[in-house]
Amino acid sequence: MPGNSGLRAQSDGLPSRTGGRAARDFRADSAQDAVILSVQDLAAAQEAVDLARRDREDERRTGEAADAGDSPGGPGSAGRGTPGAGAPPAPPPVSPPPGSTPAETPPSETPPSDTSPSESSPSGNPPSETPAAPGKSPAAGGADPGATAARGPAPGGPRTGGPPRQPSPPPPWGTVLLTTVRLWAQRRQHLRWPAQARFRVLTVLILAAVLFGAGAISIALIRSPASAGHTRGGPQPAGTGRAPTPAAIRAATAARTAAARWISGQIAADAIVSCDPQMCALLEAGGIPAARLLTLGGSNPDPLGSDLIVSTAAVRGQFGARLSGVYAPVVLASFGTGSAQTAVRVVAPDGAAAYLRSLRTEVAARTSAGRQLLHNPRLHSSTRARQALAAGQVDSRLLTAFAALATIHRVDVVGFPAAAVAASPGMPLRAADIAPAGPGTRRQPNSMASLASFLRAQLAPYRPAGITVIRRASGRPVLRVEYGAPSPLGLLGKG
Repeated sequence: MPGNSGLRAQSDGLPSRTGGRAARDFRADSAQDAVILSVQDLAAAQEAVDLARRDREDERRTGEAADAGDSPGGPGSAGRGTPGAGAPPAPPPVSPPPGSTPAETPPSETPPSDTSPSESSPSGNPPSETPAAPGKSPAAGGADPGATAARGPAPGGPRTGGPPRQPSPPPPWGTVLLTTVRLWAQRRQHLRWPAQARFRVLTVLILAAVLFGAGAISIALIRSPASAGHTRGGPQPAGTGRAPTPAAIRAATAARTAAARWISGQIAADAIVSCDPQMCALLEAGGIPAARLLTLGGSNPDPLGSDLIVSTAAVRGQFGARLSGVYAPVVLASFGTGSAQTAVRVVAPDGAAAYLRSLRTEVAARTSAGRQLLHNPRLHSSTRARQALAAGQVDSRLLTAFAALATIHRVDVVGFPAAAVAASPGMPLRAADIAPAGPGTRRQPNSMASLASFLRAQLAPYRPAGITVIRRASGRPVLRVEYGAPSPLGLLGKG
């Protein structure tokens, strides 16, 4: 590295204080002894060397001035070879040109003096032209003859009489990484780069893996979007990063309100509902007890343990594809569209796949039971009612109640209320309008009161959630029998 070359050049230029013993040539060291220094560390080291040399120069000049004052000729005498006051000062050391390292600095052009080889610098640099003070020699502790020639401004430091030199830019990080790998390999494997082809291939593969990993992490951090439902201002519409508009807020509020009204009137009395905090607060305000609400998030990370889940934008953002693929595969009712949609889903306790298999079996059993009821002479039905019974669209609890009523009463199945909006295929009709078919007998009267009394006497899960008398559009009074959601599976197979 450039910093190591500069330090070695300075070390080679220092004079020897051990007489004629040659200084160590650091350039002959092996590559494993190289030290990687940053630009800041190199600049600090060079500044320390420069300050030390300036201190030595000040001490030398102070000693020369003191010796010149003690000589017989005085400060201005030049008879003994000491430079007087009028003598020109020693030329300053030549600083290296900008952009070059100390190792590239050309040697001094000062003509050789009469000093003996033993007094010259061990590194080959010529000694200073300034003679030592009388009676002073390097061995006696005087100024070192080679200090002046070896001394100069530290590489990378400010130049005398000019603007400070700008530090060189740091090398690319790829170069630093490659150098680090090479030095590590030389220290550990004692290989010279690139001495062995096998090691070259291994090094390139390691370097490529590091670069690929760093690039992949950078791309992932750049392209990763903000987590859904955690942007400022609360949950955002799916697929957008903007705050919802007033129209979108009104649509979402309307869908939530309609879903809360439907849940309050349609679900079973013991059903547990999972929902986001805002929806749970709305359901509690609508009459659902807090004990039957499971607020998602925190200690409840999933809807398991509940019967229904209200799918809002916040819930969809929390579960994503797992909502329909794992937890709740079918929809009982849906309100609103787009990001404002609020749907009521059935939670599958054993997973979506197991629930869908059970649902197919249930539809087949309802179809078989409905067609058998069509052949019962004590059960009459309208055309639309017959179609629903034959298609297996009627809840298994209603089918069981019709069969039980027909053993005692003559029943007329007038029709079925419309199914919920956007319900999934296979979701049954849980309400029916029935009426007595004929007056019956004195012992067994056939009236709506007798039908209602019979149904209220049933045990769960065949006891209806609601039994009311209503008047249809034609003006005929009927008895509306309703069962709560969700519909249990497998009841017909148990009988």
